[in-house]
Amino acid sequence: MTLHEESGGRIRTVTGPVPVSAVTGPVLPHEHLRLDLRWPTRPALLESDPRRWLDEEKAVMTELAALRAERGLAVVVDLTCDGMGRSAPSLARISAGSRVAVVAGTGVFAEPFHPAFVGDADEERLAEHFLAEIGFGLDGTNALPGVIGEIGTWGEAPTPREERCLRAAARAARYAGLPVATCGRAGAVQLDILTGAGLEPHRVAVGRQDLADDPALPRKIAEAGAYVSFGSLGLAGEDPVALGARVRAVMELLEAGLGDRVLLSTGVSRMAHVRRYGGPGYGYLFEVFLPALRAAGADEDTLTRLVRDNPLRWLTCADTA
Repeated sequence: MTLHEESGGRIRTVTGPVPVSAVTGPVLPHEHLRLDLRWPTRPALLESDPRRWLDEEKAVMTELAALRAERGLAVVVDLTCDGMGRSAPSLARISAGSRVAVVAGTGVFAEPFHPAFVGDADEERLAEHFLAEIGFGLDGTNALPGVIGEIGTWGEAPTPREERCLRAAARAARYAGLPVATCGRAGAVQLDILTGAGLEPHRVAVGRQDLADDPALPRKIAEAGAYVSFGSLGLAGEDPVALGARVRAVMELLEAGLGDRVLLSTGVSRMAHVRRYGGPGYGYLFEVFLPALRAAGADEDTLTRLVRDNPLRWLTCADTA
């Protein structure tokens, strides 16, 4: 039995375990509540960008509280891991102030943002680091992560460092019983590496699939048993072409009988995305995308499955739909 299985149908949040039965509202499975990617740790790989930043606790808290009141928002998964500006104390404050449960992540993002400890560390050493956070807490607190991720790859294929981190994530996930979330363009390769390291596909959410270059890739990932994470939906904004493409991609999976492998999230990741600064805000999923799915033919039971049942199944690593 893994550490997570011992929790008995609970998700780990920064303020403590929450029984799945207590989660009656929607879950946003791929968000950032605080983030700092302005300066890569390996500047030779990527230029700095002052826009890759989100540090607005009050504005974020206000948005989440409103979504809880208006939409019943129950859980937000913050995929800001080590090297991305993660702050467990900030997440705990946002959760307490908004009364929305927050799931935090351990792990490391893509190589341009790897913390110094990654270096030439082997898979075992990296897994030990992730497991230490899983067992003892994040950022000097007793807040425990409920997911490993987002484990990132920056280019068309993982670098050797990124591949080691993916394998380490699989090792830690197998021991601790936590799910894994990825991010990057090399989604199919990410999944192959994780499953090749012994991790069951139903415990993996392959990210950025709303930005995938290959329109056939989401279906391949879902057919392999992993979750297809449409986690950047807010980037479509009100553009009918971009919005329509994302709606069609989701509807194709639903029509193929693969709806149980779909995850949907707005994907806020910088100040410009927050409503206070003119962005779509965390509520984009509910205010724009779900109405578009309804118009395309998705019924209410299907929408509930997409925004509640699926993310909870992934977070608890349940194998059956």
